[in-house]
Amino acid sequence: MGSTAHLLVTGGEPDLLVWARSRLEELESLWSRFRADSELCRLNASPGRWVPLSAPTTALVRRAVRAWEVTGGLFDPTVLPALEAAGYSRTFPELHGELPPGSDPAPAPGCAGIEFADDGRVRLPPGVRLDLGGIGKGYAADLLAAELLGAGADGVCVNLGGDVRVAGRPPAADAWVVALEDEATPGDDLAWLALTDGAVATSTRVRRRWRRQGREFHHLIDPAIGLPATNSVTGVTVVAAETHWAEVLAKAALIAGLPAGKVLLEAHGVAGLLVREDGTTHSAGPWERYVTWTPNCGGTSPASAG
Repeated sequence: MGSTAHLLVTGGEPDLLVWARSRLEELESLWSRFRADSELCRLNASPGRWVPLSAPTTALVRRAVRAWEVTGGLFDPTVLPALEAAGYSRTFPELHGELPPGSDPAPAPGCAGIEFADDGRVRLPPGVRLDLGGIGKGYAADLLAAELLGAGADGVCVNLGGDVRVAGRPPAADAWVVALEDEATPGDDLAWLALTDGAVATSTRVRRRWRRQGREFHHLIDPAIGLPATNSVTGVTVVAAETHWAEVLAKAALIAGLPAGKVLLEAHGVAGLLVREDGTTHSAGPWERYVTWTPNCGGTSPASAG
């Protein structure tokens, strides 16, 4: 999943963390577009054919297609060819130096032709290949949290590259506290958020960047043009009930920009914070309900759960 994972479990058996690590590795092996033997790669290599998939992969593809539908195409898992054309054709640590020219950009084809069978098989139309990186970490966090609670944990915090799911009993106080890092000044925080059960996800174009033909590129593709989004919004954080949904809406709002991104978040009833290039922030929905500390309010920062 191209990121660092942090797991915190309260209660339950000591081997739950060992099991959780194995489960994350299993999901990575199913969904990575950089592993030729993954289910995602097998699906992408079989256009026009029905491909049997495991239950988690079928569920993830269904959620990705649904996210495309409800965001009006702002979130689009069919941007893989555009990602590759922009240079993101290998794992991010390999994207160093000045990359050679790529193919011409093209709009994403969209999900309209993707089909699902009752037995879990999926069929992609010719010309459609999927990237699940914009939803996979979030869904993995949701799955892992539910499975850990089902296995006997009292509480759990799953943090996959900054996409956080919390549920059950926290280690102290009445809520889990999640730090929102300031991407412009790493090591500093924009706010601390308190949740009893729910998710926080951030989408930013500050982290994953590379250079090609003298230009700077990032991984958040605008599906309408097949190029990295260029509006003034550099990052969006969303608080929602599920991590994959927070992740989807954060990406969609970033691509939409201001003010359309704020309208999108409020239309879906979630809380969010949009950060612009000049450092200004714009909240959406009931954002302040979750904020327990900001740099401007003084006092001592609370402890972080993720």
